[in-house]
Amino acid sequence: MNSIAVYCGSSSGVNGIYREQAEYLGNLLALRQIDVVFGGGKVGLMGILADAALNAGGKVIGIIPGFLHVKEVAHDGLSEMITVENMHVRKALIYEKSDGFIALPGGFGTLDELFEMLTWAQLGLHQKPVGILNVNGYFNSILDAIDTMVGEGFLKMENRDIIQVSGKADVLLQSMENYHAPPVPKWIK
Repeated sequence: MNSIAVYCGSSSGVNGIYREQAEYLGNLLALRQIDVVFGGGKVGLMGILADAALNAGGKVIGIIPGFLHVKEVAHDGLSEMITVENMHVRKALIYEKSDGFIALPGGFGTLDELFEMLTWAQLGLHQKPVGILNVNGYFNSILDAIDTMVGEGFLKMENRDIIQVSGKADVLLQSMENYHAPPVPKWIK
């Protein structure tokens, strides 16, 4: 993997471990010479991740819609900043520029982007790894809900297995590097 999109909060959360792990992930990606692709913000976990990767000598590409750039939340020290028309274009371009995806703790936007990549993988639209860095058990209840989807017959186990999960960034990256997408069912054309 040459580049990874990281979806994360524009807030830092209330527990310092979220900031620590965003910084650790940014450092780790830079040290492994994996470019960071993200939403372009200077605030919250987004800014912490970007600063850490940049400070470790990494390349960081921000993709931000114009309305957020105008609100002065755009990071001004990135390797590359791309301003786009809207959120749909942003998500598509982040997808195009990334070889894999990691979700750190965040809110609705983080979950929206995570689930869109999972849905596209389920449909066979991409075979890129999708990971969750489950810092402090942040995603446990969401993972439980996904397991309920499997148990109730709304999601196949092979599609549940698309999600790579670890509480440790280095373990998650290794899992993502070894990922092989499941075959897409014949009923999807």
